Amino acid sequence: MTPALAQALAAARKEHRPVVLATRLAPPGLAGTQHLLPDPEAPAELNKAAEAALASDQSRTVTIGGEQWFLHAHNPPARLIVVGAVHIAQALLPMAVGLGFALIVVDPRRSFASPERFPNVTVLTDWPDEALDALKPDTRSAILTLTHDPKLDDPALDRALKSPAFYIGALGSRRTHAARLQRLRALGHGEAELARIHGPVGLDIEAVTAPEIALSILAQLVAVRRGAATAKKEAA
Repeated sequence: MTPALAQALAAARKEHRPVVLATRLAPPGLAGTQHLLPDPEAPAELNKAAEAALASDQSRTVTIGGEQWFLHAHNPPARLIVVGAVHIAQALLPMAVGLGFALIVVDPRRSFASPERFPNVTVLTDWPDEALDALKPDTRSAILTLTHDPKLDDPALDRALKSPAFYIGALGSRRTHAARLQRLRALGHGEAELARIHGPVGLDIEAVTAPEIALSILAQLVAVRRGAATAKKEAA
């Protein structure tokens, strides 16, 4: 690897930017050539293959134009941003550890948002809109609001809908969610945007307790991430 390529890879990691290190394996004489993808100067098919490797989170060997390449996917950890340091968050975040997410809880109420209540989790006490502006959710981000308080949930959802986050979920009853959608419409969000919100959040498993609700939410989040047909909550 050249010093310039190593520097570019290090910069991508620091910026949490997904990239693929492509190494040519064949034919002889050309083996060892490397590209950091996406790269507008690389063949379009190679960039497309890199995109597929990132989407699947899997490195792979591909053959393009008679040349063999190893594509090493460098994805930053997917992030789960939870707005509301509530009891469901206390049940949910430990479950999410094993799913490989970088975990962040946001709540300006310092009596709720503390490292003691959320060990091994990044705890932010900024207002949700300010926190999300700083976090800059991307396509590997999931955003979940749990407070039931429009002063906290609505600004977070407003920012979430303006981001490319792959999952947006909001806790609350159907009545609560209908009122929430009306407020978001007043902020200028259209129906296509509002349809991105999973609300009431979670798969319909008749969950009652906080751990059961947490399980239903994480199951839905994984289903959305993996493109499963069961991602939507069934109508009651």
